[in-house]
Amino acid sequence: MQSSHAAGHVSASFSDPNLIGCAGLVPLVRLAERCELAVLIRRHVDLRVSTGANPAGKAMSLVAAMCTGADSIDDADLLRTGGLDRLFHGIYAPSTLGSFLRSFTHGHVRQLQAAARRFTANLIPHAGLIPPGEPIVFLDIDSKVKQVYGPGKQGASFGYTKVRGLHFQVVTASTPSSRPVIVATRLRKGSAGSGKGAHSLVAEAIRALREAGVTAMILVRADSAFFSAKLVKAIRAAGAHFSITAGNTKRIRAAISQIPETVWKPIKYRDAVWDQDEQRWVSEAEIAEIRYTAFSSKAKHLQVTARMIVRRVKRLNPATVPEGQGELFATYRHHALLTDTALTITQAEPTHRHHAVIEQVFSDLEAGPLGHLPSGKFQANAAWLTLAAISYNLTRAAGTLADRFHAKATGQTIRRNLINIPARIASSARRIRLHLPEHWPWSPGLLTLWARTGHRPIQA
Repeated sequence: MQSSHAAGHVSASFSDPNLIGCAGLVPLVRLAERCELAVLIRRHVDLRVSTGANPAGKAMSLVAAMCTGADSIDDADLLRTGGLDRLFHGIYAPSTLGSFLRSFTHGHVRQLQAAARRFTANLIPHAGLIPPGEPIVFLDIDSKVKQVYGPGKQGASFGYTKVRGLHFQVVTASTPSSRPVIVATRLRKGSAGSGKGAHSLVAEAIRALREAGVTAMILVRADSAFFSAKLVKAIRAAGAHFSITAGNTKRIRAAISQIPETVWKPIKYRDAVWDQDEQRWVSEAEIAEIRYTAFSSKAKHLQVTARMIVRRVKRLNPATVPEGQGELFATYRHHALLTDTALTITQAEPTHRHHAVIEQVFSDLEAGPLGHLPSGKFQANAAWLTLAAISYNLTRAAGTLADRFHAKATGQTIRRNLINIPARIASSARRIRLHLPEHWPWSPGLLTLWARTGHRPIQA
């Protein structure tokens, strides 16, 4: 590839009022309207101050900007470029949106979260984010510290990561055949423990799934930071099941030491080889299972007796073995989880490891609207986090409606292929027509998304 003209023969000007850079917002905003996002925000959010007037319009502006890749309030100015004001009404300036976010209190954030939860309940069946008929839905909870750099930012402090930041929790829902969708979020100060308040957040997430019409078995997965009696009690009270990594405590190690050597079974793990003759895996990892009573120091109603599944992996560190000497006896790293599911041991252990799918959600968020937590006000950032989750789900729904490829694609890919598409606006007989780039490689997906959101078919 090379330039077709000399530099002196090429010029440019910002002068065309009919050009836009994100034609994919047309079906995306229509999808949000079909699932009643603006209606729900008007119904539930009331800031009772002048800067909080028309919360639905301002929230929709922020969500639309986030769907194009905005990670700061100023980035919303993109919506006021070119001919976007011919396609959408009620686009607000970044200064107005900043004042709107700073008007939020904790109670207002909870109102916005209630609207977001109901919107997600509408979006899931509308877009098929959780395919009907799946026998199991995985609910994953995890937390992450988002680093910030201003010591004046409310709530910013040092936690277990040793960096100044704000600590947020996310709960996602997924199935073996679908990508995760965010069903609950919460922002906390940077020094908050990972598992603090997890029991109430998971209870909210389970209710949201039931509101969305999910009738399948729900399995809550979490790592050892969330290993608590309160969380397990909340999960059971909501009629769900749990699979939680157990911490490497003295009691856990004592229980593992009681497992007979004969019950350990090799499993498919990295570098494993299937032995056809013996019909088993030759692997450095093995699993076993025992009954275990967790939280025995707590009150009787908080104690839980369930299956403890342990994976052990050989310690393979040549630096610890003197030259010319083999191992006298094997030593292992042990990884235990507590679960009450009816899955077989060879199903339950790898199913629990797939909890790591939530890291893909963190990656998508940080590559988009959570590139920054843009305000100095804590509650403004809490509202931003909630809107970021809405934009993530909306983008994921657009990809799911488009085609099978975009249903599994990252948020960045969906934005590039389906949302941030340049177009020229033309109008005739009170109808608007968008002229899109010729030979757009992902046009079939956009055509499908366009039709499924109720628009007239795109003409060739």
